[in-house]
Amino acid sequence: MDDTNGTTDTGSTEEDRPDHDAFSVESVYADLLSRAPEDRMEPRMAPLHRAMEILGEPNRAFPIIHITGTNGKTSTARMIESILLAHDLRTGRYTSPHLSRVTERISIDGEPVPDETFVRVWDEIKPYLDIVDGELLVAGEARLTYFECITILAFAIFADEPIDVGVIEVGLGGVTDATNVGDGQVAVITPISLDHTDLLGDTVEDIALEKAGIIKPGAFLVSAIQSRDAAQVLLERAQEVGAEFRFEGIEFGVESRSVAVGGQVVSLSGLAGRYGELLVPLHGEHQAENAALAVAAVEAFLGGGERELDTTLVRNGLRAVTSPGRLEVVRTAPSIIVDAAHNPAGARAAAKGIREAFDFSRLVLVIGALQDKDAAGMLAELHEELGGMLEDLCLTQSTSPRSVPAADLLQAALAAGFAEENITILPGLDDALEWAVMKAEENNDLAGGILVTGSITVVGEARTLLGK
Repeated sequence: MDDTNGTTDTGSTEEDRPDHDAFSVESVYADLLSRAPEDRMEPRMAPLHRAMEILGEPNRAFPIIHITGTNGKTSTARMIESILLAHDLRTGRYTSPHLSRVTERISIDGEPVPDETFVRVWDEIKPYLDIVDGELLVAGEARLTYFECITILAFAIFADEPIDVGVIEVGLGGVTDATNVGDGQVAVITPISLDHTDLLGDTVEDIALEKAGIIKPGAFLVSAIQSRDAAQVLLERAQEVGAEFRFEGIEFGVESRSVAVGGQVVSLSGLAGRYGELLVPLHGEHQAENAALAVAAVEAFLGGGERELDTTLVRNGLRAVTSPGRLEVVRTAPSIIVDAAHNPAGARAAAKGIREAFDFSRLVLVIGALQDKDAAGMLAELHEELGGMLEDLCLTQSTSPRSVPAADLLQAALAAGFAEENITILPGLDDALEWAVMKAEENNDLAGGILVTGSITVVGEARTLLGK
């Protein structure tokens, strides 16, 4: 998982359901968390295949569009899903992490899976997962992890519905990611950069090699623009397994884009057609590139990249896209924008989107980070890209046990170029937001805004505190 959520997960109470003895969403979530921290990944696939075997192979019950990369996975997944929905296909989308509730990770037709379904299917599969756990313990291995279990649950729910197509986002990497138990008909790879270097490798080439593991024999690779080293790795993998391949900037891409109210208007060159004047209600050049990737992925899925899509359906699909926590305006007067950037590349994209889409004369920055992230790199990118617009910085933290203590971010902020007299440290996110609003409203400056970023845990908690 690219980031993990430490917010309080709430669900319906037992009194809300007819069967008072049934598990609630929150008790299932507690059960999952008791297995391992959300960010713990086991580099293995055998237990996933064993679980699928016992459950009747739900991983083979529907075709899959599989998505990996470093940044943009969730937004791209949501765009793919929305275009498929416009084509009257029943979709299942699996993404991570969640902002507020664990059910957000498993969506049916664009909506979080109903609590009843989430709990019922978990109750049905748990005895079988206990069998796998028992076999693992006998072999001296750790039982199924949180992420392994919720991935199995997602496949089981999608098979139970059933769905026409699964849009599946990896948790981390590719080769040994739990989601790789499914064979993607289309492999979608968003931009690759350095992240999770302790697990995936400390070069872009190493990380690309791990992510290339989702490219299966006979599949269709659709890739965003990549660095030369990453592109070479993906190309070699595709050739090795006999997968067709198309790269943004060569076979498809963004032809033009312009800022519009609530987002942007883009014209895209796809694999089989051109799609002009599309409204994408999301901000930033990176979201236009995500849209091009999504359209190409759907072209590959529906027509092998050789059949043009109905432009009206593409237009309807993209117009309906939402991506919570991605340059999302959660309050006005003053404007508060949240963005789940959690690495330097994501911070750079968010900052460019802010500059392009919002007419701020000054911006208050509220940031918190998790311990395995490059907070110094994020702060440096934000300072460089936002320049003189940034006047005040608040260092804070979420309630996640993995949060960097707010005070520990001070040296990174100073090294990034922030003046010490403009830095405030407030560990409580509620206090940080209140302070930021006060700062933004100083001098009755109507062009002042607030950016909250640094991790999904900070963004998730901020959205909750602000009533989202």
